[in-house]
Amino acid sequence: MRINLTKKDLVNLIYMQLGFSKKISESLLDDFFSTIVLNLKTEEILKLSKFGTFSIREKKSRIGRNPKTKEKKVISSRKVVLFKPSKEFKEFVNLKDNG
Repeated sequence: MRINLTKKDLVNLIYMQLGFSKKISESLLDDFFSTIVLNLKTEEILKLSKFGTFSIREKKSRIGRNPKTKEKKVISSRKVVLFKPSKEFKEFVNLKDNG
């Protein structure tokens, strides 16, 4: 089952755990995300220690096909964001609960 974590959920977590107002919590979260996006746009790589590395990769244009109509179309070249988790993050995800 998939559970989505929304921006509102994150703001509420910051509000509850740190005690900042919701307006400050939202501003803090917006600043955090904009810092990540701006750094990726300028440097094309961002490493968050003990979490992982975000990077941008260029995908070439290619021929794709509509599965319903079998019509061929050119998929244009574009940049995509990749994420590679750190060793610590992988260990945390694979940690077995002994209780």
